Amino acid sequence: MASTKTAGEAVARIAYLSSHVVLSIQPALTIDSEFSSHLHSYSTARIPGLVVEQAPEVVALRQNVDPLLSAFQPLRSGKFVAVTTSSSVLLPSIPHLYKLAQYPVVIHVSLHHSSDPDYSDITAIRHSGFVFLQSETLQEAHDIALTAHALAIKSGKGVIHFFDPDNSREDSPIEPEDSDLVRDVLELDTARAVLKSPDPTTSLYVDDGRRVTTSEDETLTPGGSQSEGLTTKDATSGAVLEKPSGGGSSVGSSVRESSTDSRPTISSATSIESPTSRPVTSDDVYEFLEAIWLKIDRATGRSYRMFEYTGPENAEYALFIFGSTGLFADELGAAKSSEEFVKCGLITARLYRPWNGPRLAEFLPTSVRRVAVLEQIRRKTTKWGPLLLDVLTSLRAKPSASGSVLVVGHHLGYIEAATVHQALRGIFQNLSLETPYQNLEVGSPDGQRQALIQHSLAQPKVESAYMKILDQVFGERLYLANRLDAANAGISAIITASPEYGFGSLLARRDHRKRFIDDAKVAAATHDFATDVPRSWLSKWALSAEDDVSANAIAPEVISRLSNDGSRLASTLLESKSLFFKESQWLIGSDAWAYDLGNSGVHHVLASGANVNMLIIDSQPWSERAAADAARRKKDIGLYAMNFGNAYVASVAVYSSYTQVLEAMIEADKFKGPSVILAYLPYNKEDDSPLTVLQETKKAVDLGYWPLYRWNPDNEENGEPNFSLDSERIKQELEEFLKRDNHLTQLMNRHPKFAANLSESYGTEVRALQKRRAKDAYDTMLESLYGAPMTILFASDNGNAESLAKRLGNRGKARGLKTMVMAMDDYPLEDLPTEENVILLTSTAGQGEFPQNGRTFWDAVKDTTELDLSQVKYSVFALGDSHYWPRKEDKHYYNKPGKDLDARIAFLGGQKLADIGLGDDQDPDSYQTGYAEWEPKLWQALGVDKVEGLPEEPPPITNEDIKIQSNFLRGTIAEGLDDTSTGAISASDQQLTKFHGTYMQDDRDLRDDRKAQGLEPAYAFMIRCRLNGGVASPSQWLQMDLISSSYGNETMKLTTRQTFQFHGVVKSKLKSAMRGINKALMTTIAACGDVNRNIMVSPLPNKSAFHRDVHHISAKISDHLLPSTTAYHEIWLKDNDSDDKQTKVAGDAVIDNEPLYGPTYLPRKFKITIAVPPHNDTDVYAHDIGLIAIKDADGKRLEGFNVLVGGGMGVTHNNKKTYPRTGSMLGYFSASQIHIVCEMIMLVQRDHGDRKNRKHARLKYTIDDMGVNVFRSKVEELLESKFEEARPFEFKSNIDTFGWQKDEFGTNHFLMFIENGRVEDTADFPMKTGLREIAKVHKGDFRLTPNQHLCLSGVPDEDLEMMKGMLKKYKLDNLHFSGLRLSSSACVAFPTCGLAMAESERYLPELITKLEGCLEENGLRQDSIVMRMTGCPNGCARPWLAEVAFVGKAYGAYNMYLGGGYHGQRLNKLYRSSIMEEEILGIMKPLLKRYALERQEGERFGDFVIRIGMIKPTKEGRDFHEDVAEEESDAE
Repeated sequence: MASTKTAGEAVARIAYLSSHVVLSIQPALTIDSEFSSHLHSYSTARIPGLVVEQAPEVVALRQNVDPLLSAFQPLRSGKFVAVTTSSSVLLPSIPHLYKLAQYPVVIHVSLHHSSDPDYSDITAIRHSGFVFLQSETLQEAHDIALTAHALAIKSGKGVIHFFDPDNSREDSPIEPEDSDLVRDVLELDTARAVLKSPDPTTSLYVDDGRRVTTSEDETLTPGGSQSEGLTTKDATSGAVLEKPSGGGSSVGSSVRESSTDSRPTISSATSIESPTSRPVTSDDVYEFLEAIWLKIDRATGRSYRMFEYTGPENAEYALFIFGSTGLFADELGAAKSSEEFVKCGLITARLYRPWNGPRLAEFLPTSVRRVAVLEQIRRKTTKWGPLLLDVLTSLRAKPSASGSVLVVGHHLGYIEAATVHQALRGIFQNLSLETPYQNLEVGSPDGQRQALIQHSLAQPKVESAYMKILDQVFGERLYLANRLDAANAGISAIITASPEYGFGSLLARRDHRKRFIDDAKVAAATHDFATDVPRSWLSKWALSAEDDVSANAIAPEVISRLSNDGSRLASTLLESKSLFFKESQWLIGSDAWAYDLGNSGVHHVLASGANVNMLIIDSQPWSERAAADAARRKKDIGLYAMNFGNAYVASVAVYSSYTQVLEAMIEADKFKGPSVILAYLPYNKEDDSPLTVLQETKKAVDLGYWPLYRWNPDNEENGEPNFSLDSERIKQELEEFLKRDNHLTQLMNRHPKFAANLSESYGTEVRALQKRRAKDAYDTMLESLYGAPMTILFASDNGNAESLAKRLGNRGKARGLKTMVMAMDDYPLEDLPTEENVILLTSTAGQGEFPQNGRTFWDAVKDTTELDLSQVKYSVFALGDSHYWPRKEDKHYYNKPGKDLDARIAFLGGQKLADIGLGDDQDPDSYQTGYAEWEPKLWQALGVDKVEGLPEEPPPITNEDIKIQSNFLRGTIAEGLDDTSTGAISASDQQLTKFHGTYMQDDRDLRDDRKAQGLEPAYAFMIRCRLNGGVASPSQWLQMDLISSSYGNETMKLTTRQTFQFHGVVKSKLKSAMRGINKALMTTIAACGDVNRNIMVSPLPNKSAFHRDVHHISAKISDHLLPSTTAYHEIWLKDNDSDDKQTKVAGDAVIDNEPLYGPTYLPRKFKITIAVPPHNDTDVYAHDIGLIAIKDADGKRLEGFNVLVGGGMGVTHNNKKTYPRTGSMLGYFSASQIHIVCEMIMLVQRDHGDRKNRKHARLKYTIDDMGVNVFRSKVEELLESKFEEARPFEFKSNIDTFGWQKDEFGTNHFLMFIENGRVEDTADFPMKTGLREIAKVHKGDFRLTPNQHLCLSGVPDEDLEMMKGMLKKYKLDNLHFSGLRLSSSACVAFPTCGLAMAESERYLPELITKLEGCLEENGLRQDSIVMRMTGCPNGCARPWLAEVAFVGKAYGAYNMYLGGGYHGQRLNKLYRSSIMEEEILGIMKPLLKRYALERQEGERFGDFVIRIGMIKPTKEGRDFHEDVAEEESDAE
């Protein structure tokens, strides 16, 4: 066989050999496509295929006759189908693509126009569920075509292979395909089994329920073969819907794109069942592809990857081209060493969908600083190109080796070979700018029809996305009746843009076309044409002029014949040639049309029933709308239109589902009647970032503000549901509403007075019924009681208001009152006017906001004008903190919810039982002081103040009670773990599990959503390991990695306690996770709780022998102070079915013993740390015991320790009785006895610590209460020995020393930067994967640092280069960060920490990024400034010792502290309270500039702010609240 010369020929050959049926789609039957002549020749010669023994069937189709419809029948008959077409067919075929994606059909697409292709046809359908493959050269066209067919067979999914034929015109011919290779790659035996069960009973217009699945036990052999075939599953028997794997793609949009259509199905398909089937995921596609390409590589030596990178390994720039690459590849390959683009690589996407973001990051060299994205898209429908968004989201998450990778979008126009060098220079000139221009036009946007236009650099204008989509979909058929640029003499643009004018214009347009049809009929009967050819075509057209499909199919032929005729009559008809098409007629509007539906043109169009399409664009961002009015929307045009019953309605959002927009527009065009498309496009301003627009759209769609749906009344005739919800949010509620709508319409018509109740939303009914039943249950319970009723409603976040409410209820019952206690949101508000006495208690959240379980109640009370409370007697008690908002302008936030509620109830007519009570955390007994004054007034008003014989109230259960009753930390933990009715455990067990190393938490990002759905919070557990000195072996690291992936949220946290922490472990996996940790010879016992916790040790990478000594001592202390209870082993490790039973006596009482701690353990947590001068990287001053290691006379080995006591970080905002404290020096003790010293210090705290007030229970308060000297004497009394004088030492820093270091033995250590300790894989930073791979080959150990970083320790010289290569490969060697970032630290905070008041870990990196420009400007990039952030004042990240710290006060608001010591030796002090980001930046930027200009030699930032008088130094803990820069005012 002759060699293959063109890409079209290579593709046609593979398609022919690999299919039963080939659909050859052509512009017209007389015009060949890129493929058709070759296919025709093979078919004529009856060349046999490989899939079918005889010649495959080749079917020629015109591109304007809905050609993809012809693919459905052979696919349903069990045949493999290939389609060859130009890209112009794709957009009109959108309605079919969703369903065809579920079949092994291959569509080969030649991009048009041939000499200047437009890739927007591909990007427009990227959400359709197909796999997209791209080829560039002639050989690639052959191999990727083969890949496409093999992938379709393996995966059962549709594949689109697209290419630019012009890109390979100059390629040398290739040899014809190897039939054996094709057979091997296609795996024909598997192929013949995939579709062996045809079922031709359904059509493409009905969803047949087919969902592509694969066997659960399916495996790929090394050769790439599959052990099991693929299956489809019957929709009506429980279809398995495909959902993308969490690891399949890093890009939000890509997850949608790789998933199949998940709409409800109504018809069945034949199934081929495997033992256990599951949906085919993106990961399966990636695996299949790699297996296919491995076969091709082994057979031919030609290798392929998902992303192809060519260029130098040290490239600083990269061009990611989505378009024709030939000219650029040639120019870059020929670049001279002096040219600016010599260090530039070229990237192309071999696999375009599903998008594999993490792999892109892998293929991109770490040296790349900037990436230019060139998109050859002619019809731009969004401000930012789709590939730019893909690349942005793939490369944004983590910095690269040279800082953040900057991605710059360009629009690639037509470029001639002679000007490609000039074009490249323009791209690189733009890239080299400090702030490159986005969306720069490169080349001529109008293609080769015009000379190359030189574009000036300018910011792009905001595009009207949806109108461009209309133009893209309908082309010449589109008619916009009220477009602003239309010529309308003497009429203002305001009028012409209105729906009324547009509707009138359309009516006139229709009359015009009717006259045109009549004129055409007359012309067809005349002999005024030059030939008779136009007459026959005109007659044919006139007969089908009102039929959309036929008229539009014939119109091009008619126009072509008239153009060739040249007569005057032909010219006259051609003046209105657009009328030959059955136009898609549209009115364009905005959300301004939503305010007066009854009198607007919207009503006129709907009432007329005319076939008019309306596109109404809403550009208001969700966040702005929510802030303006969260509970109310503009009038819903969609619901208004659906009520007419004769209209097609769709709600779409281009940045949520682009494909859904296209599908809705095509369906609206086909609908014979009014159509309304509500289109969302949230823009704040022209320069909004693409991520901002995406986030705004995502919020609106995901939170239900903008649901995506389609309502098509015609579906009923086809037996399909009228309503299709395309977004998951509010799906159930809308479906229930629509079901009820069908059943209740007639009833509502017959009984109009019941219409409002019958049409009430189902969700509202359920919530009302729940509230009603709860209240009725209370009423039933209280019927047997006597006395006046008292309803107590509370709103509480931290439990204080709830506890008060329940206590008040119990006291009311003791006084003979019938009391009912409920959360405000659980109370049916309509019952409030019927109550006699109502007591309301509320705490204060955030910026004077209601707690979560009272917000709905308050919103309803605040907005209602219908409640008559004139018969209701009430009183309010509010809980707050008068000092929480210290500035006068913020004083109104103090107890604001209670005050607002009191005023509103009074406004609605309520009669006060007693004046509002105000509980203040600043009072001597906190809020109890105000409560003690308010409650007697309440009893007096109710006439029950003189009741005698009241029972004594039991004291509240304290942590001390829980501990002593727990039977040495057992409690009911085991029973709680077995309770499958909830994801939580009891409150007392929550306290006890801390001793076992785990906290119960819930996902606070999901709280509101789950509460609204009537679900309990998303409970999960945090597990903290006990890891002496932070040292872990490689095998332990691998086990921790496995635990985080198998049981947690797939991330690990390296904590400021120098250990591992896992989040997101659900209760059912908790015991397995604990056992997994134990399997690694690690434990979690005493990692939390009122015991000695994990002991921290300086990592000391350059002093291995000394580190060994210190680490040995830490293990000795840790083991010595470990709790002795066997409860941990019984609950977590013992097999319940084994014979390993604890010895029991006296019934079932377990005999246990705690020789050190006793049954009540310590008053509070106890922490020990060891620092080795000159490094205070463990913050030795911040802990209960701080041991400063002292070397021997030779300076090589450990001799003893200086002992500090009484450090601690926990504080309560605005409570001056709580404060941080640095440790006090007791003296020196030898290393051999230091574990006994720690024991005796702990015993003094055990016996003298405050067990009544946990806020005053830490050792720091014990020492301040006793005095340092008295405390020392008590310790010495137990030791029977004296402390020696402290030995001299010097600290120089408390941050980590990054990079490679050698120890005294010549062994290598690398300390890497892990921002805020979060170990995870992201799109452009596969950190977790990299560390896992390193752990597999590492021979040393891992040392976690107290600053949340990681030291790769003990690398021998022979492994050094290998390890450096692995670090570089996974970007773990990147230390090119600012000194501020390297010196920063943050706690977890949101979304998991229950104590968090503000963001921390998720926000600090953003804040630092916003400060780094200022650091650069002032020459401070390399300067270390210790900055720390926490979400609350408990101090997990030790913020009180930082030079600058931000401590969360409310969401988005922080207290700012300045003046901490760089060595960790001095506390900072409050500078500003409750400031937001704008104020933070406003303070920090000028201050950093001043520091750069005015600092003295070697002066640290914390010392500088004290010297210039910005802040006073904090000399000791009790001085922390004195002389603050911002005095707190008591005035309200």
